[in-house]
Amino acid sequence: MAENEVEKFEERIMGKRVILIVLDSVGIGGAKDAADFGDEGSHTLAACSKDSAFSISNMKRIGMDCIEGALPYDQRASNGLGAWARLEEASKGKDTTIGHWEIMGLVSEQPLPTYPNGFPPEVIEAFEKETGRKVLCNLPYSGTEVIQAYGQEHMKTGDLIVYTSADSVFQIAAHEDVVLVEELYRYCEIARKILVGEHGVGRVIARPFAGEYPNFERTSNRHDFSLVPPKPTLLDLLTEAHIPVYGVGKIYDIFAGRGVGKSVRTSGNIDGIEQTLGAMDMTPEGLIFVNLVDFDMLYGHRNNVSGYAEALTYFDDRLPEILCRLQKDDILMITADHGCDPSTPSTDHSRENVPFLAYGDRVRPGTDLGVRSSFADIAKTIGDYFGINTNALSGESFWKEMRQS
Repeated sequence: MAENEVEKFEERIMGKRVILIVLDSVGIGGAKDAADFGDEGSHTLAACSKDSAFSISNMKRIGMDCIEGALPYDQRASNGLGAWARLEEASKGKDTTIGHWEIMGLVSEQPLPTYPNGFPPEVIEAFEKETGRKVLCNLPYSGTEVIQAYGQEHMKTGDLIVYTSADSVFQIAAHEDVVLVEELYRYCEIARKILVGEHGVGRVIARPFAGEYPNFERTSNRHDFSLVPPKPTLLDLLTEAHIPVYGVGKIYDIFAGRGVGKSVRTSGNIDGIEQTLGAMDMTPEGLIFVNLVDFDMLYGHRNNVSGYAEALTYFDDRLPEILCRLQKDDILMITADHGCDPSTPSTDHSRENVPFLAYGDRVRPGTDLGVRSSFADIAKTIGDYFGINTNALSGESFWKEMRQS
């Protein structure tokens, strides 16, 4: 890089950081096409707000209660210290992969395949042949229920528990005493190579568990094997521009590692928050991209309203630790990737709009960004802030609308 280019590069990003936190599945209802997905009336945040454990005063101060319809009317205020918006999903889906891809500027025009009746024989037969193990279940199932239903047989036979959900996932559950975790990961890699093209599911997920029947429990050794994004995302563009990208949680997995520099996996929200604080302490510039998974994995999918409300309160209680680490040119952004209303009979994701909050010295206080037609507006805005060309991405930047003059 020539000397003048180095100077321009340093001027552009020196000291600039965006800390983007995805509260996995914290939807705010109101998707126009929710009925098409069987999710009419779902509203994750409102459901949690009715629980006595719910308290998100710090997010409210930034602007969560200023987002139209995000919270019940009696919990709303008239102003906020940051910027806020309601984001609609443009992609055809409601899963983690599609949601995160869209946040990074890639809109998926076609839904990823789902398997309400289980995977077809050609997929299962190929998987059994390559792994040398038979398959149990092969049906949509709750992750906690499937290990109770098939765990004993798995431990007797060594057969793998394969199941799916309403989302585009191929999940493999195995007891850690029967199948070593690394071996389970190898089986997932085999499945990932099989599941391409017509059967290119969004994620193959390792679901190890431990314990004895009837007290089987999933462990923290979950690992996702995602499709490679079919087009460039903001992560690719930032990396090409030599702007660091630090992934916390399952970010590396969701993007199949593409465009992610340093990364750290987490065991849950508590660890995720600690790792975020650590990343802020040791990453002086660039994008810190965080996924906090417990909202979805532990509470949304298990229809645990109180647990979900407590998890939101815990994050909100820890939010000041993140805020006090913000530097002059830092912007904190908080959003979600889909819904997972714990109060409905369904245990699957729900098609919902998601919140967007932004806070920092560079953000104009009290900025209502309105309703945005795509999560991809986030990517365009971050790209604008870092001064890179984002013409390859979908979405519309709102940086000019929210920046502090």
